[in-house]
Amino acid sequence: MSTSGKKKTLTLALVVLAVAAAGIAYRYYTANPAGGVAPALVPDIPVSAAQVSRRDMPVTLEGLGNVQSSQSVTVRTQVDGQLKQVLFREGQEVKAGDLLAQIDPRSFQAALDQAVAKKASDQALLANARRDADRYKALLKEDFVSRQQMDTTLAQVAQLEAAVKGDEAAIESARVNLSYTNIASPISGRAGIRQIDAGNIVHAGDAAGLVVVSQMKPISVLFTLPEDSVPRIVKSIGVGAVPVAVFSRDGKMKLGDGHLELLDNQIDQGTGMVRLKAEFPNDEGLLWPGQFVIARLLQEVHPQALAMPVTALLHGQQGAFVWLVNKTDGTVESRMVEAGQIEDAKVEILKGLDEGDMVVTAGQYRLQKGTKVVIGQTPAE
Repeated sequence: MSTSGKKKTLTLALVVLAVAAAGIAYRYYTANPAGGVAPALVPDIPVSAAQVSRRDMPVTLEGLGNVQSSQSVTVRTQVDGQLKQVLFREGQEVKAGDLLAQIDPRSFQAALDQAVAKKASDQALLANARRDADRYKALLKEDFVSRQQMDTTLAQVAQLEAAVKGDEAAIESARVNLSYTNIASPISGRAGIRQIDAGNIVHAGDAAGLVVVSQMKPISVLFTLPEDSVPRIVKSIGVGAVPVAVFSRDGKMKLGDGHLELLDNQIDQGTGMVRLKAEFPNDEGLLWPGQFVIARLLQEVHPQALAMPVTALLHGQQGAFVWLVNKTDGTVESRMVEAGQIEDAKVEILKGLDEGDMVVTAGQYRLQKGTKVVIGQTPAE
């Protein structure tokens, strides 16, 4: 083919393409004269949505707290001796009075026996002195004994009576020391790590002790709140018991429900925080001494407040807003809202929405005003 023929063929192809493009543009703008995206060419966007409904919304105050044992005792020996037996397992739940360990009791038993024998000896001497005193009383009337001898005998009786009382005190002391060889738990709780093994010599002055027993049920949580919350807390206390719930540090796991036990009597001037103490039954044993938790104090409840899933709430330059679904044509528009308390994945709506309004809860990232949506399972974003 000649050069002029090739040029004619190329020109004809370009003309055909231009005509086709013009036809497509004509159909496009005829279908959508506003110049937007043709509805027939853009599929409906799948989203998840939920209705705005009414529910009781609790108003809570949240603070970081630390779990503390209601009672914690370091079990120590009260006498010196060889630790003969350890009768508990580490981590074992023990009750008040349970035997935890035993010290070799033989020397203490011997001391008790010695004190008992001493008392018996002094009682025998006392009985003999009393008989002498009784005889001397009768003889004194006949002037067969002197007054001095009578007084000496009576003094001896008094001395031996005092000795017997001293023996009784020594016996009681020996019994107490013997009882100390059996080391019992003073409280109910959980035994910690054993500090010493059987066979070692223990002393009353040992700082570490044998084991620490911590009460786990009930258990306490000490937490702090800003000083501005004090008047509201005092008002809640005046109404009745103030509920407190505790959660794990990430706020995802609820660890227990309890009640406020104490509002401290002063505010820390350095931090502007006030300390509070709550008590929990801890029946499931999820709270542990030393554990960091989030404490939520229930201040009040807003009855039948407007609420929606918190995932529907978005934040822009002008403030909080939601994507509202038009029930008639399935399109969406943004709506500015005023949000309140957030609780249990729900947020209270103070202004901007009405009961029954449908708001998008997932899939918002592809939306713009007028976009048509289909409510269902949204794809992963």
